[in-house]
Amino acid sequence: MSDVLIKIEDVSRIFPVPGGEFTALKNINATIDKGSFTILKGRSGSGKTTLINIVGCLDYPSKGKVFIDGREVSNLSERERENLRRRDFGFVFQSVSLMPSLNAYQNVEFSLRLAGHKIDANTQKRVKDCLKMVGLGNRMTHMGAELSGGEQQRVAIARAIAHKPRIIFADEPTAELDSAMAANVTQLFRTMAEKEGITVIMTTHDVGLMDAADSIIELESGERINV
Repeated sequence: MSDVLIKIEDVSRIFPVPGGEFTALKNINATIDKGSFTILKGRSGSGKTTLINIVGCLDYPSKGKVFIDGREVSNLSERERENLRRRDFGFVFQSVSLMPSLNAYQNVEFSLRLAGHKIDANTQKRVKDCLKMVGLGNRMTHMGAELSGGEQQRVAIARAIAHKPRIIFADEPTAELDSAMAANVTQLFRTMAEKEGITVIMTTHDVGLMDAADSIIELESGERINV
């Protein structure tokens, strides 16, 4: 049985611009294995975010196909894609966007409510376990304003994994962190892949984080350059 979870096949993304078109991605091909940690590497404007948005069903390719577990997802209806995002995906972005009126525990629990989970003893335990996993077992009742930038990002990671997604998409989650905290957050994703069996795809331009990845997909001007 193949270990490949995600297959990206000849994916291009073209945006209309005044006077013509802009090619953000050009004929990208890649495979990503189940339970692996993959980094999308490249400078700003290289196409990393565009690619992660397409694979994460937040955008459609102009050409090409994306398969997850052998199922083409690039041609699903918006309702089917929404269900897939809610059930099987977790997202972590550069902007943490915690709900300021909720504490760390409540932010993670709220994500489970949004995913349609009934809040009971099992889900309450899952929330606590996720916060402990990211090193915030003693900070559960703290509000966002009482947490450091790195701690807020770790709450966002706990929020993303609480519903046990198959894939986590992390778009520049370490961009606003210092190098030590960026390394800690990246190691958390490494742990998610190893201990939870979650497939993690993270974008970054920080070359100091590359050693944590199982594989690296490098983009430059919308093209893959490390095939």
